[in-house]
Order: sequence, then C-alpha cells, then structure tokens
Amino acid sequence: MDAEPKNTGGKIEPWGDITPDAARRLVNAAVHAFAERGYHATTTRDIAGRAGMSPAALYIHYKTKEELLYQISKVGHERALKIVERARDSEGTPAERLADAVRSFVRWHAEHHMTARVVQYELGALAEEHHAEVIAVRKATDGAVRSIIEDGVKAGAFDVPDVRGATVAVLSLCIDVARWFNAQGRSTPDEVGDLYAGLVLRMVGAGGQDRP
Repeated sequence: MDAEPKNTGGKIEPWGDITPDAARRLVNAAVHAFAERGYHATTTRDIAGRAGMSPAALYIHYKTKEELLYQISKVGHERALKIVERARDSEGTPAERLADAVRSFVRWHAEHHMTARVVQYELGALAEEHHAEVIAVRKATDGAVRSIIEDGVKAGAFDVPDVRGATVAVLSLCIDVARWFNAQGRSTPDEVGDLYAGLVLRMVGAGGQDRP
C-alpha cells in the first residue's frame, strides 16, 4: 500500500491507493469509528456496518481489528514523514525550511484531523511488532525536524539552547491540531498552517526572518 495519497477532484484522499474498493471502504469506516469512539470501544461489527458490509466480509481483507489500526497508523505516519523530509531536503534557509515543514505538517493534521487523531492517539493499541515499526517512523520524523533546527542553530539563525526539547515542543504543537480542529470552524487548514509556522519561528528565536 502506497503512503502517498491521491488527489481526487482537488481533495487529497489519504486512502486512494488502497485496493480493492471494499478494503478502502473498511479503512475509511475504521478511521471514523476509531476517531469517534476510540479503538477499544469500536467493534468489527461497527466498522463493517459503517462500510455497508457484513462482519464476515471484513475478515476477507483484514484478519483483525488491530490490523486495520496498523494499516491506518503506518500510512499516516509515513505520510507525515514524507512531509517533513521534503521540507528538510528543500532549498532555502533553515527558517524557510522549518516554516515549510510546520506549515505542511499542520495542514495535513487539519485536513485529515480524524485520521490524525487515530494515527497519533491510538498507538498503544498496536501489537508489539507493529508498534515498534510505527515508532521507528516517528523517530525518523523527529530526526528530520531536529536536523532543520540544528542547521538553524549552526548558522546562527536560531536561538535554541535545547534542540531536542525544542523539537519535541514543535512536533507536539503541530500534532495537537488534530485534537481541536473543526472543519466548520473559522480557520482553514492553510490559515492554521501559516499561523503555526509563524509561532514556531518565534519559538526558535528566528528574529522575524523568513516569516510567512
């Protein structure tokens, strides 16, 4: 399964590459059920019902409820990693690259806030081997953001006495968007992304340079 989503009529579909259609419908149903009810309170019957399928049909595509959660978590985390790696490897100053990483990371968490809630807050329900795999992707994401901040410190562009702590703070700020974002609210994902990019540049002491 490809972690890169498809663009369907201008809206990014994070599960567009999952085939067949029945498997994609089950993933979408599981995302909504887990986000609304929590992983442990959701049954396979709940998921199958939301997908318009029988519980028996679910097991043709996913052996367990945990396997569904793993697929959701894996794709979501890999997508997040690609976002920050793209910013890390782009041209530009450290401030420009950090702003780009935060803006894109926040926008993804806002646009796909239900998916992001599951991806970020249901990690503890994963089986041990699946948990270890997802944690490795999270560490890579942490490392990509940390490297941008380190570049800024080395260049004298950022004033950050604790790079590791600042990295945790930046990622925590961005991830929390999934918890509160409301698609019917006053701010769009782009607006929230721009706001948070500016906030993060202030956090690292960028001194007003390259702010969005």
